[in-house]
Amino acid sequence: MKQVTLAVAALALVAGCKGKQTKTDDSVPMAGGGDTVESAPLSFNPQGSDSGEIAGLSTVNFDLDKSALGNAAKEKLRGNAAWMKQNGNVKLQIEGHCDARGSVEYNIALGERRANAVKAYMVSQGIAGDRLSVISYGKEKPLDNGDTESAYAKNRRANFVPLQ
Repeated sequence: MKQVTLAVAALALVAGCKGKQTKTDDSVPMAGGGDTVESAPLSFNPQGSDSGEIAGLSTVNFDLDKSALGNAAKEKLRGNAAWMKQNGNVKLQIEGHCDARGSVEYNIALGERRANAVKAYMVSQGIAGDRLSVISYGKEKPLDNGDTESAYAKNRRANFVPLQ
């Protein structure tokens, strides 16, 4: 039994290491079902940001040393929640990011608070929590390596990456 478990774990690890791929859902929704949700194709563009962007989803930005969602971020997240409701089979990872200032430890914690704030808001908009996971990269994956306020502002963000 232990060997079977080990073999399954190894297979899952190998299958998960294929790399980034564009995912699409070409299935046709069933007609006649009142509860059916139509899925739009999932177009993942790995060139859009450090981890890619999904057509129809927005990245949200944060103020310096903050994890609270502003009105602009909430508006974007309402749009993201609507997109997720239309794409009921998609699971997403929310990545929390920070600018280059502060220690690694501080920024990992801040990035996690940012990702969790986004997840909590998405759940408040009717998205099941099990469709969302969070990770923090702190200051390790900047969009802009510049040393200006503008560059720092771009890096203080939470973005979405498909898991399936």
